[in-house]
Amino acid sequence: MLRLFNSFGRKIRPFHPVRKDLVTVFTCGPSVYQRAHIGNFRTFLFEDILVRYLEYSGYKVKRGLIFTDIEDKAVLEADKKHASVEQLTEKNFREFLDEMGLLRMKTPDYMPKASKSVYQAVEIIEQLLERKIAYWHKDNVYFDPLKFPGFGKLYGLDMSKWPKKKVLFHKDTYPGTQWNLGDFILWHGHKRCNLACWDTGLGKGRPSWNIQDPAMVSMYFDETLSIYCGGIDNLYRHHDYTLAILESIRPYPMAKFWLHGNHLLVNGRKMSKSKGNIYYTDTLLKEGYSMQEVRFFLIYGHYRKDLNFSAKNMKAAVNILRLCGETVQAIEKKASSSVPEDNAISQKILKIFSLHMDNDLNVKEAFDGVYKLVAGIDVQSLKQSEAAGIIRSLREIDEVLQVIF
Repeated sequence: MLRLFNSFGRKIRPFHPVRKDLVTVFTCGPSVYQRAHIGNFRTFLFEDILVRYLEYSGYKVKRGLIFTDIEDKAVLEADKKHASVEQLTEKNFREFLDEMGLLRMKTPDYMPKASKSVYQAVEIIEQLLERKIAYWHKDNVYFDPLKFPGFGKLYGLDMSKWPKKKVLFHKDTYPGTQWNLGDFILWHGHKRCNLACWDTGLGKGRPSWNIQDPAMVSMYFDETLSIYCGGIDNLYRHHDYTLAILESIRPYPMAKFWLHGNHLLVNGRKMSKSKGNIYYTDTLLKEGYSMQEVRFFLIYGHYRKDLNFSAKNMKAAVNILRLCGETVQAIEKKASSSVPEDNAISQKILKIFSLHMDNDLNVKEAFDGVYKLVAGIDVQSLKQSEAAGIIRSLREIDEVLQVIF
């Protein structure tokens, strides 16, 4: 049975979807004011593995991936480049889709953009205003966390430290992984949205980042999601904001399972422009690696542990994949076009893979276990049908991994 670490409660739990016939998954996507780097793709690839493994395990899955294309950063970047917000973000959105394909990521069923859910966001804000959970301050609308019982329950926020004096946070995002103890913005009035502004029932303005995910989720699912995913940074502020907004207008939990992936480091340090250590997929292609090898490096670990990128670590991981590939090619050559036959090795491949993947998606242990088994095969002693059976099992697990063939 698949067991996943649920950030809500901080425990590994047996996975059971909300609905037996369908697993609903929504995941935070990129903020397309800039190009996605390999650290971003590490998160999206863990989510890709999750969806693929759910399907491998027999579940039907519907997945949404959210695109943030209107926010403070997008407006500032567009202004700096003398472009419209749409021109800036559409270019990055298209590049992201291209890289998704090259990294063999499944195309999500839904890929909503924040700019296409503005009126859904307005509708939610109007409900929050009516219930007095949100309020106007000058031209903006803010959410009062003290009006939502259990605020911060996903993170486990100590509400005893909440300030007695009211504090308002006006920006979409703030740097770092600390909590903003105060009221957060839902709607930017027209004074702060000269490059991205809509005429709505709230007047001229744009929805803040905090309201965009609830708006996009509610466009597709009016029910508790089976799984909601994102990077570990989202455990600070963002996902509790999203949860509080949706659960303020719906009489049921937003999601049953919350999954969060850890950081990709570069030589032991967090990736950032200020440190000059940003890597993109084409950086690695220029160094002679294939996109399949980039995918392998980014999934070759456990999603809840930091992954350290370095020239040495990249080379070591890719060497393992290449050695595995050589052995698989030899088995494939032996198999020729023979009819596959189930055998002890082909069955053991599937058992080893499921054993580790069922343990909170431990891709590294799953791959290493299979590779160790395959590397120990005496290819010459195999019958053609046995070799074909082994290849069939490897192709089955590679429907999840997408790195062997």
